[in-house]
Amino acid sequence: MRPRAWPVPPVPEDTGPGLTAMVTAATQLLTQAGVPSPRHDAVAIAAHLLGLPTLSLVTAGPPPDGFARSYAEAVDRRRRREPLQHIVGSTAFRYVTLLVEPGVFVPRPETEVLAGLAVDEVRALAAGGLAPLVVDLCCGAGPIGVSVAVETSATVVMVDRSTQAVDLAARNARACDRPQVSAVVGDVRDPQLLSELTGRVDVLTANPPYIPPDAEPVDPEVRDHDPDLALYGGGVDGLDLPRAVLQAAARLLRPGGLLLMEHAEVQAQAVRADAAATAGFIGIRTEPDLTGRPRLLVARRTAGTGSAA
Repeated sequence: MRPRAWPVPPVPEDTGPGLTAMVTAATQLLTQAGVPSPRHDAVAIAAHLLGLPTLSLVTAGPPPDGFARSYAEAVDRRRRREPLQHIVGSTAFRYVTLLVEPGVFVPRPETEVLAGLAVDEVRALAAGGLAPLVVDLCCGAGPIGVSVAVETSATVVMVDRSTQAVDLAARNARACDRPQVSAVVGDVRDPQLLSELTGRVDVLTANPPYIPPDAEPVDPEVRDHDPDLALYGGGVDGLDLPRAVLQAAARLLRPGGLLLMEHAEVQAQAVRADAAATAGFIGIRTEPDLTGRPRLLVARRTAGTGSAA
């Protein structure tokens, strides 16, 4: 008896490349464009277009109709060094996912250390029976303030002089269901900023603009897409706004309150000197960021004049 002949299903004339092949090609394209993390970005864009939080190419099925065109367009945007966060519309920061949009500074992982120190301080205060109040100056999209609110029970006030940033920070707080967070428009140089909170703040955080006017960022994602308002700190050394943060912190923090402020690696010594010259700070030191670079000022408010420790 002859073996039974099973029917062979018809093969489409043009099935197109599979998902793995498309991601591999995209990775090569992004590598040639100098994108720092080409494979990660190629996969992240595919996951975004597929509506998935993560993507496993091993188990992924065939892409839906129209995916190839949409993927090619999105990858080309990344090839031209548009930030990945703008393409996918969000970014991860510690334990939250934040909305991101053009016109507002993109949160960076390096700042997670600052947020973590703020969380540790708030938890210690809460363990002592206090109800901590946190102010986050130059908040941008709200990564620090929202993270503190998500990880603790603190009341958080976020401030930025960009109305677009304040709106986005408020939306991020609402998306995380944190009604104890407020976001207001304000200029850190205003001596009356948050005057109703003078001497009442437990923790003050800030990631202010600090780039000098003659120092252009190298990365196209920063140089061409982050707003100048969030980059350049003013003055010949870029430290006008960080110095304004120091003045605001000296006024707003209660005795014993903690200041945490990010700055450039090359500014560590100058920022410590500025903090020491600002009445009311002690315990002044520099901590490393997530990459190990000295980019985080830590200081405590005292009732009297400050001095370096």
